Amino acid sequence: MSGPDPAMPAVPLAFRYPTAKHAGPHARLRSRVLRLTGVDLFPTDAVAAAFKTGLTEGDPVAERFVAETYHGALGARRSRELVEQALRVGVDNLPEAPDSMRSLFSEFETVPDWVDADLVEEGAAVWRRWAYALGGVGNAGTMDTYTEAWLALPLSLSGGYAGARALHRYLETSRWWIEVSKPGAVLRSGSPARSISLHVRIMHVSVRARVREHPEWDFRRWGLPISQSAMLLTLLGGSVAPALGLTALGFITSPREVRAVLHFNRYCGYLVGVRCENYFPGTAADAWRILFMADAARSRDSAQVGTELVESFVPAFAPRVDQRGLQRMRAEYHYRVQAGYAGLFMLPKNRRRYDLPSAVPGIAVLLLRAPLIAAVEIARRLVPGIDRRWQRFALRAWERWYDWQSEGRAAEFAAAAPLRR
Repeated sequence: MSGPDPAMPAVPLAFRYPTAKHAGPHARLRSRVLRLTGVDLFPTDAVAAAFKTGLTEGDPVAERFVAETYHGALGARRSRELVEQALRVGVDNLPEAPDSMRSLFSEFETVPDWVDADLVEEGAAVWRRWAYALGGVGNAGTMDTYTEAWLALPLSLSGGYAGARALHRYLETSRWWIEVSKPGAVLRSGSPARSISLHVRIMHVSVRARVREHPEWDFRRWGLPISQSAMLLTLLGGSVAPALGLTALGFITSPREVRAVLHFNRYCGYLVGVRCENYFPGTAADAWRILFMADAARSRDSAQVGTELVESFVPAFAPRVDQRGLQRMRAEYHYRVQAGYAGLFMLPKNRRRYDLPSAVPGIAVLLLRAPLIAAVEIARRLVPGIDRRWQRFALRAWERWYDWQSEGRAAEFAAAAPLRR
């Protein structure tokens, strides 16, 4: 789908904005802050309008390619082989590549004028410092959004983060996080970071097309599955949200670093098909305004779909019956820590909706180690060598966890897989 569907309302019905701007708790808070400080907690009308339009917009360049190949006569297997070949040798060296594939690669390989390579690398360094904690706080924040069917239903239908597949999908996402955060990776041609990003983009397009045609999906109510604006919220959940939230756990992210990680997320988003050029926030304050608007506009309509997603995630880390000794202790540790992240970073009113494991042990672990993390964060600002070692240590620990948790299974990022129902 290349743009807004003329058959749909201007704003998907479930997105309660601008109604929420004028009535409700967010409107009252906004009025108080505006009166006292002159600061508006909501975005400008132009940004809000662009965001609402983005709820009905997809990725037309990649959609054309997927429709012609993965979902067409070529089939998923041969299409993936072509993509892999093009990533290795270049699409220009594949005479059989269709025009839609050439257009996709031309766009993918073009670095936009707005990209600041140094700032991108500074942002990647922020992710290397956060490492495993990024996934913990990011997924707690994501679970907090599963009150909304327009965010939860595509994941439920595709099987991502639902039921027994919850850990598998999280591991795939973690593989992408790890690769894009490596030094210079997202701008280096032929890197695993870029290859995985393209596969993620194709996977999103494939899921979008299938969910859009599913009888459970309501265009008028929810807009387009995995829309531009839905993907933007994910990028903000990987930048300004953890920058603030992880402060409680000892991580100190400066204003410069927040701007860098926001810019880094913008470019990572570009690689996976996000094109919010006229409303991607340029500052952390503008990013929080969009998040505040999205929170105010909730309709809390996900029902059992959202409940399944939230209640599947943390238990997926629980020790298996076949694990013994140190392996079982390690699994128990991650299970409790993930429960701790959920306890700290899901909004209390949303967390109370679900049956989740006790967060107390995990919160205790996270808070007990916060002073040590804060000490390292302070030291890295005084001694540059400490910062480099801190990044290497955190990234290696993150990769060791991934290798252990995945048990050597490679992430697939499979497109054109059937929906689970």
